[in-house]
Amino acid sequence: MTTADPTVLDSTRVADWLRDAILDGVREPGSRLIERDLAAEFGVSRVPVRDALKILEVEGLVTLRPRTWAIVREFTTADLTDLDEVRSVLEPLAFRLAALRHRRDGLDELRRVLELEKAGAVAADPITSRRAAADFHEVVIDLSENRLLKDLMQGMRSKLRWSLAQHDDLVHVTDEHEALFDAIAARDEEKAAALALAHIDSSRREREAHELALRAAAPRR
Repeated sequence: MTTADPTVLDSTRVADWLRDAILDGVREPGSRLIERDLAAEFGVSRVPVRDALKILEVEGLVTLRPRTWAIVREFTTADLTDLDEVRSVLEPLAFRLAALRHRRDGLDELRRVLELEKAGAVAADPITSRRAAADFHEVVIDLSENRLLKDLMQGMRSKLRWSLAQHDDLVHVTDEHEALFDAIAARDEEKAAALALAHIDSSRREREAHELALRAAAPRR
């Protein structure tokens, strides 16, 4: 029997916490993540903190500054356009395969996260609703039962979750997920794929409208 490396466990724990803090908006784009401060906050050495920041760099969430700190990355319009283009290819396939191949236990899990998402939206709890919305997409990938597709989507996981947090219309997203769930449950492959593509376009329009509203509300210099 082998003993788990505590440094690995600490780095995973720190990475998980920081990922949530970034994707939930607690750590804002451009803010510094200083190794010594994070080490003190988590009660660990700087080594697992450094390893955690490397994990988040690979995920595209931070930019490293050697031996000092990292900066929470600010996603550009080009970043999000790239994400939408790749999602437009992979996600319709994922939803199509989920409709074709899902099993009862997987569908039950998809319903569970959808209900959690809806509850968060109704309660105006954006963190709960957005996390569940990201989980909805994760479960669909599992239902597709395509290992290569899952590996490809894994590299987009954090970016997808970040993009879901770029507008506040939680109920609208939930309604679209409800329609996607119904198509999957009915094993309607064509409808599931079409709705997935429409969902990506709708999310893009909501995100752009939200960005314009924020700019309009910002004080003039």
